[in-house]
Amino acid sequence: MNGSESGFNPAFNIATIKQVVNEAIERVRMQTPTRLRDLIRQIRAARTAAEERSVVNKECAYIRSTFREEDSVWRCRNIAKLLYIHMLGYPAHFGQLECLKLIASPRFTDKRVGYLGAMLLLDERQDVHLLITNCLKNDLNSNTQFVVGLALCTLGAIASPEMARDLASEVERLIKSPNAYIKKKAALCAFRIIRRVPDLMEMFLPATRSLLTEKNHGVLITGVTLITEMCENSPDTLNHFKKIVPNLVRILKNLILAGYSPEHDVSGVSDPFLQVKILRLLRILGKNDAEASEAMNDILAQVATNTETSKNVGNTILYETVLSIMDIKSESSLRVLAINILGRFLLNNDKNIRYVALNTLLRTVHVDTSAVQRHRTTILECLKDPDVSIRRRAMELSFALINSQNIRVMMKELLLFLERSDAEFKAHCSSAMVLAAERYAPSSKWHLDTLFQVLLKAGNYLRDDTVSNTIQIISSAPGERQAYASQRLWISLERSAVCGDSTEKQPIIQVAAWTIGEYGDMLVSEASNAISMVDDDGIDEFVRPSEEYVIDIYQKLLWSTQLSITTKEFLLLSLAKLSTRFTTQPSQDKIRVIVDTFGSHIHIELQQRGVELSQLFRQYANLRPALLERMPAMEVVSTGERDDSDTEIEPAAPAHTTQPDQDALLDLIIGSEPLSNGDVEHAPPAANNNTTNDILDLLSGLDLTAPAQAPMGVMGAPITTPMSVANNNVSPLLDGLFTSPAPITQMQAPDTIVTALDRNGLKVELHVQRGGETATITMKAHSTADTAMSEFLFQAAVPRTFRLDMMSPSGSVLMPQGEITQLLKVTNPSKTPLRLRIRISYTIDGNPVLEQAEVNSFPTDLFN
Repeated sequence: MNGSESGFNPAFNIATIKQVVNEAIERVRMQTPTRLRDLIRQIRAARTAAEERSVVNKECAYIRSTFREEDSVWRCRNIAKLLYIHMLGYPAHFGQLECLKLIASPRFTDKRVGYLGAMLLLDERQDVHLLITNCLKNDLNSNTQFVVGLALCTLGAIASPEMARDLASEVERLIKSPNAYIKKKAALCAFRIIRRVPDLMEMFLPATRSLLTEKNHGVLITGVTLITEMCENSPDTLNHFKKIVPNLVRILKNLILAGYSPEHDVSGVSDPFLQVKILRLLRILGKNDAEASEAMNDILAQVATNTETSKNVGNTILYETVLSIMDIKSESSLRVLAINILGRFLLNNDKNIRYVALNTLLRTVHVDTSAVQRHRTTILECLKDPDVSIRRRAMELSFALINSQNIRVMMKELLLFLERSDAEFKAHCSSAMVLAAERYAPSSKWHLDTLFQVLLKAGNYLRDDTVSNTIQIISSAPGERQAYASQRLWISLERSAVCGDSTEKQPIIQVAAWTIGEYGDMLVSEASNAISMVDDDGIDEFVRPSEEYVIDIYQKLLWSTQLSITTKEFLLLSLAKLSTRFTTQPSQDKIRVIVDTFGSHIHIELQQRGVELSQLFRQYANLRPALLERMPAMEVVSTGERDDSDTEIEPAAPAHTTQPDQDALLDLIIGSEPLSNGDVEHAPPAANNNTTNDILDLLSGLDLTAPAQAPMGVMGAPITTPMSVANNNVSPLLDGLFTSPAPITQMQAPDTIVTALDRNGLKVELHVQRGGETATITMKAHSTADTAMSEFLFQAAVPRTFRLDMMSPSGSVLMPQGEITQLLKVTNPSKTPLRLRIRISYTIDGNPVLEQAEVNSFPTDLFN
């Protein structure tokens, strides 16, 4: 028997022996490099960052020198060390070409390190990236499955669109391979290719469907993952794969009913990873498809009832089952079962499971609210959880569960939560409680009580809109409710002044100041004793205060150094209004003394208010009752629809009625009111941001002693100026402010220019540009007067069905023969005719002038 017959190949063995001898000689001749484990030990032993950099730089210098010497013996070890250095954050780009050399090596150990280096050091932005395509193509055709697997992993990690198109056919061929190892690697590589180049999806469709017929679980998981990616990215592919729902149901059923399989068992559950993948694919296939949903209802019910819940693995499958049930068109009983599973999750000791349950309930509460309501008690208990994330989700879910039937119980629990919650919760919680109370309040008295408790417990963490919303609600309430509100708020105001905790409760002090300023006469009247004032403990604690005592409390708060300037502005104006509510002369004298002291206050805003209010007590005492009279009822902008089926709801009757034109003009005058969708927007900001919106603010910047001739309106109607206010009685004042001026009937439709005002050397034109639901109006003010018009201010208001946005004007001084422009954008979803009310104020020759008009001559097809 010769050597070839016995399997001995002399040529092969001689070549191998020569290579081994040469490598041994090279190792003897060259210095042996540091091993990877020794390098790691040196780096970890470094005590400072500088020492670590020194070790890394020294090793990198050595690795560079070996690369220059074309060292092929230790290249694998050096690349391994370089990859570790790269993971530490140091530059390692100089090893990219060496990785390609290792990939081209016939040895598997070299290829493994080379491909690992390519995945870490290369991306499609590197020029070297283009050189790896041929190596990948050669290795994809290798006879060794592990080499093919390395090439597939690298292609999926670093494939550029060009590389993916070049090698997609090779990957598609490998998906059909009989080798399960190569098949699952190819499926995952196809998954990454489709993400990079969705156009290649159709190429993989025939091969992908056959993956579901495999028995190997690894191939099944990768096949389901690939199909899921295709269905999420293409509606056509989604419809194509809806035919495989019975196959998926059969695979899932086999997993549930299969006996113990040690190869796939995880905590007593057969291959939970494959079950989760299948459940997610079923959810995608069954969404908005009644037929597909019907086919999977039974299997989802079996999974939900037969899965073991004692282990976290079972909870994972149940969670995915719940998501599938809630997303598809499932039966109502199945949805109830899913929500009950989430309810059991809420009782789990694992915080992660509780959080997942709350988060899922929050997403599905609108699908079946009644089923979630059964777990309301458990959800409210989660408000006491020490974990902040769970408390946040429980709070949001609690607000989603509030309705007209459980509003009282839910609010009581949420008030307790608000009182003991962290600062980060108070703003959001209090605002949501105000909205819920407004929408579902069973009675106006309960509504007010709840608002006051929110104001007390939230303290300074309230949002700004809560104060203004509360004031609006009190303003629009019936008279007896306004008296009740003033009594409740007086108790809070008194406690804040006596107990000295006013610093933390300034929002309720602001609301109390406004309410008592408006309805202080109801507070001190003898009729106030007849109003029910029973608190939560059932004890009647209200004692009617005297006028002097109320003023003393105000004085104590105004003298306090703990209150903000904004709160003192509320209190000062409220105190001035009480001078017209209280009847005794000593009370008015005491109020005047307090107001006079603010004439020299260090803060300019309080000083200005003090000076102006002092003038009303002296030179203009006859105007004070009219200027400080009770505010008309504010229109409450509802943030949510009320449930009309609740028979306990009491409709709020306005305390005062005003004509629509008067309301529109008031909206124009009051510039500090917060706006909501559909409300009138006001162009200029007010001098302050307080809610002390009375007529006095309109006159705050004018010199009442300066002589001025009353200008005439556009159609000859007299326009009220501050001088005419000072020289006439209250009636002309109110007529000038609250009556509608004659409308402008002039219309220039052909050139879309509307003249809004032309009087006393001032001409205001509105240039209208159509734009669908939004029209752009350019206001151009021209002056033909001989002197400049300073402090020029243009204001506009539209009906509440419109939305008005005003840009900043080009200037505030209108020179002779000059021009000021300002851009307005009016949005009109209802496409009704536009009516615009304008108000222009300026100063000329030292005399303030006020002009106002209504423009209703816009083109009828403006919003078409």
